[in-house]
Amino acid sequence: MKIMVIVAHPNLNISRANRALTLELKNHSDIYVRDIYQEYPSWDIDVEKEQRHLLQYDRIVFQFPFYWYSCPPLLKKWFDDVLTHGWAFGPGGDHLVGKEFMVSTTTGGTESEYRSGGFNSFTISELLRPMQRTLTRCNGTYLPAFVTFNAIEGTDAYLAQEAKKYVEHIKAPMRELVH
Repeated sequence: MKIMVIVAHPNLNISRANRALTLELKNHSDIYVRDIYQEYPSWDIDVEKEQRHLLQYDRIVFQFPFYWYSCPPLLKKWFDDVLTHGWAFGPGGDHLVGKEFMVSTTTGGTESEYRSGGFNSFTISELLRPMQRTLTRCNGTYLPAFVTFNAIEGTDAYLAQEAKKYVEHIKAPMRELVH
């Protein structure tokens, strides 16, 4: 299975959690990692290039910090620009059929803050539903997200452990992820 990870962090160099996840990914030559903030500093996304990348991979992972219950703005623009009518959905929009999609996100809050009745009122799965529906509307299969909670307070050892779990998660066969 060919895996591509699209990292979307506005300043990956100062991020402890997303940087730890990305550094671990780079230890695995069978995972292609792309940093879209580095690749598109002017935000001028090469749509055809991005669509070609999507066609080349079986599983696409979107890695980002959870910002105000969503993704960073360049990733949202990427979705808007790349997942077009007639290509990703709608009549003729069948290019992503059979593709597997996954989200990997980091939160400053603890897992208990992301539950019904918790500080954030909703589970992380509920908060990721708009992205899930976007990807399933584009004929993809949405797989369970990988979430690193408490990223701000997490020790370096905790983040290193999470990074190893992350690689295991994104490499796992779909049958192990979906029960």
